[in-house]
Amino acid sequence: MKKTLYIFNNGELRRKDNSLYFETDGQRKFIPVEDTNDIFIFGEVDVTKRFLEFASQKEICIHYFNHYGYYVGSFYPREHLNSGHVILKQAEHYLDQQKRLHLARLFVRGSIGQMRRVVKYYASRVKSGQEQLTERIGRLDHHLDILPQQNSVEELMAVEGHAREAYYSTFDYIIGDDDFRFVKRSQRPPLNRLNALISFGNSLCYTIALSEIYKTYLDPRIGYLHATNFRRFSLNLDLAEIFKPIFVDRLIFYLLNKKMLTKDDFDRQTGGILLSDSGKRTFVAEMDKRLKTTVSHRHLGRSVSYRRLMRLELYKIQKHILGEKEYEPYQALW
Repeated sequence: MKKTLYIFNNGELRRKDNSLYFETDGQRKFIPVEDTNDIFIFGEVDVTKRFLEFASQKEICIHYFNHYGYYVGSFYPREHLNSGHVILKQAEHYLDQQKRLHLARLFVRGSIGQMRRVVKYYASRVKSGQEQLTERIGRLDHHLDILPQQNSVEELMAVEGHAREAYYSTFDYIIGDDDFRFVKRSQRPPLNRLNALISFGNSLCYTIALSEIYKTYLDPRIGYLHATNFRRFSLNLDLAEIFKPIFVDRLIFYLLNKKMLTKDDFDRQTGGILLSDSGKRTFVAEMDKRLKTTVSHRHLGRSVSYRRLMRLELYKIQKHILGEKEYEPYQALW
């Protein structure tokens, strides 16, 4: 499996003959281009046109994050997998309200199902709050039950929002640390440490999903739950809804319960709290490790990495819009 390169230092990305390298403080580190899937840039990094040309030739996506850890944008190489038929079918499923609603409902069902799975996993493991977690599972079940009754994407989004409120209310019981209270969801800037972790992790998840879409015939600009409008991409947001609970949230619980991140890994910035550079490095290293972890795939009969699960999900979506097989959102088995 190809690897992701994360760059936190300031420096320059350059091309030398048929290879790429990153130079910082007078030292060069060569990049194995044939083994690199994408590059995440968090530092102040200069690139040249020759570098971008070669990166495009090697189908390497480059994602930029600003000083605060917010996603800025991507160098998205010219699509190397093109299919006019797939694009037309994607657009057809967006323009047809019933087809779009059906897909959007499946994304919400998959998202709430994953939230439920996470809460159920911790319900028997928390020191206190088992009753509360069991009650939240009941709430999530209720939101799943009423999904078929929703007749617009806006109504589906409202149900998903209420389900996520119930889900987030379990975090304090799962983490059990006064330094990381949830309180309420806040963004740009996050108002507490836990929200800072959620925002940073979600941003990574959206970007990883975008890289995986690049490896398929699907167009990331055409989403279904998240409207296709003037935003850059939306299909990656749909896909991430299914994977955020198991990629991001479970990683947050792991890092905090293992004390790998503490309150010292956060900085107060312009009215909010953000993850420090050392905290970002820790989070990214553990997330990369988790994405490489393999799980048994019930249909393939073999083990695949968590990151590969995203690609397989996209293949399922593609088969759905082509009319080959009904899409069934992924559900974790643990």
